Amino acid sequence: MSRLLLGFGLAGAGLLLVLLGLFWLPYEAEALSGPVLAPPSLAHPFGTDWFGRDVLSRVMAGGRLSWAVAFLSLAGGGLLGALLGLACGYFPKASPFIRLADALLAFPPVLLALLLAVLLGPGVGGVAAALALFNLPYFARLSHAGALELRVREFVVAARAVGAGSLRILARHILPNLASSLLVQATFSLSTSLLAEASLSYLGLGVQPPHPTWGRMLWEAQAWLFRSPWPAVFPGLALTGSVLGLNLLGDFLRDRWDPRLRRLP
Repeated sequence: MSRLLLGFGLAGAGLLLVLLGLFWLPYEAEALSGPVLAPPSLAHPFGTDWFGRDVLSRVMAGGRLSWAVAFLSLAGGGLLGALLGLACGYFPKASPFIRLADALLAFPPVLLALLLAVLLGPGVGGVAAALALFNLPYFARLSHAGALELRVREFVVAARAVGAGSLRILARHILPNLASSLLVQATFSLSTSLLAEASLSYLGLGVQPPHPTWGRMLWEAQAWLFRSPWPAVFPGLALTGSVLGLNLLGDFLRDRWDPRLRRLP
């Protein structure tokens, strides 16, 4: 239970900061709103950067793009991967197509994301598409294994015997039984996407200036780290807390829903 509360607290705090930034920012993210490299104060709770921009406002604005890219990549990769895995697992004639997911898994994840980001170009769309393809094979393999196991279970055979169509069986019997596993994978994939987006932005292949993201802010702040660490500390804490919270939440859900990992009383 402590992992659940800590995970919800950390991930929820990062997401709440982002959602608040959709409606209100203390200052404009690019506005020169105070003295240069000022420490945290009442006027600027996270301090200011080397241009005098408010770090709290930039963390809130940067989080919007970081979380948006992570959610877009999760939605695209998760949906396509789950559909591919279900089709390949349930329909024997489609099973060779799962090798596409195996081929993607053969590439190192970071190298694959870098390659796709270079090919598709920087920006929200290119990074989201690259990370969606990065997430696809994990959902494909998970749903493929589940569909292979469930399609021969008694309740599926019985549904088929009474005339239920394939789409109805997939939607009413197989997919609900895989929902918990897919949700656990979604929490891990979301945290991985956040971290991967930050890595791409740090390397200059993510969302381009003047739009801030947490990874881009870390790259820009490294030159001023020893003079004023605040522009690097706070986006780093926001990213670390969000990723750690999602991982703790995923661990809790996996232990709760996977019968193989349940502890005996």
